[in-house]
Amino acid sequence: MQTPREVIRNTVTFNHPDRLGRAYTEPYGNDFYWTWLSPSPDARPSCKNGDNVDEWGAVWDNIGVCQLGEVKESPLKSWDDLPGLRIPDVRDPKRYEYVPTTRERAGDKFALGPGISLYERVHYLRGLENTWADIHTDSEKLGALIDILVDMNFHVLGEYAKGGVDGLILSDDWGLQDRLMISPASWREIWKPRYAKVFARAHELGMATFLHSCGHITEILEDLIEIGLDVIQMDQQNNMGVELLGKRFGGRITFYCPADIQAVIPTRDRAYIRSYCRRLVENFASLRGGFIPKFYSDPMGVGHDMDDVRFMFDEFIKLGRELYGA
Repeated sequence: MQTPREVIRNTVTFNHPDRLGRAYTEPYGNDFYWTWLSPSPDARPSCKNGDNVDEWGAVWDNIGVCQLGEVKESPLKSWDDLPGLRIPDVRDPKRYEYVPTTRERAGDKFALGPGISLYERVHYLRGLENTWADIHTDSEKLGALIDILVDMNFHVLGEYAKGGVDGLILSDDWGLQDRLMISPASWREIWKPRYAKVFARAHELGMATFLHSCGHITEILEDLIEIGLDVIQMDQQNNMGVELLGKRFGGRITFYCPADIQAVIPTRDRAYIRSYCRRLVENFASLRGGFIPKFYSDPMGVGHDMDDVRFMFDEFIKLGRELYGA
C-alpha cells in the first residue's frame, strides 16, 4: 500500500497511484501537510481590531462574508512610489521557523508550501485597473515588479528544499466567469516566462508545481502545461465544461478540485452533486493518476452546507473504490 505522499506523487507524475488522493476534512482523510512561512509575505491581515494593513502597505477590508477580504487602498498608486515601496524581507530567517522541520512533521504525507503570487500581489499593490493599464503603458515597469516576486519565490523555494517540501503552490485567479481577465497574448508576453522560471526552479529542486486559479482559464491552460505546471487547483470547472477540460487536458496535468463551488455544491441537490462528482472522476482520473478531490477551505463563505460537503467526500471515496478498488 502506498503512503499518502506516494499517492500524491504518483498521481501528479501519472505513475499509477493505488487510490484517489484525498484532501478532505477529518475524519475523511487528507494526504497533504501544509507548511508555512511565519509570516508569509503574501499574508492578508485579519481585518480585526485595526489589523488591516499587510506587510507591503496595502490596506484591506473584510465585510465578514468570507475569510479573504479585498484591498481598499493600494500602496503603489504611481510608479514614482516604487522606490519607497515596503518590500518584505523574504530572506529574514525568522520567517522560516517552521520550514526546516517540515519533513519530520509531515510524516508520510505530501508536504505542500505556498509561494508568492505573481498576479494577485501585483494588483494588490497597483490596483486592478492600474495593472491592466500597465500592461499597455508601462509593461517594463510591470515586468520589473513581477521579477521581484519571482526572485522572492526563488528564495522561498531554496528554503523549502532544505525542509524537504514536496510541492510549491501559487495562487493567482486569472479568470472571469467566461474568459481570461486580460488578453492571452498579454499573459504570454508578460507572465508566462516568469511562471516558467519559477516552475523550472521548483523542478530543479525536486518539487512539484501547483497553481490555484479560478474562473475561465482554458485559454492559458495549454501554456501552463507547456512551461511545467504539474497540478491545476480549480474550484470552478462547470463554466469551462468538465468534458472539454478532460478531453483537451486530461492525462497531461493533474486536476485538484472539489465539485464546483458555485454551480454545484450550493444547489444542495444530492443527485446533481453525485452525478457531477462522477463526471469529474470519469473525465480527470485514470489508473495512471490525474485527479485529486478536495474540499473548499471556506465553505461558509460560499454558502456550502457541511452535510453536502461530507456527501461529496463520500461520493469521491466510493468512486475511487470503483476505479482503483481501494
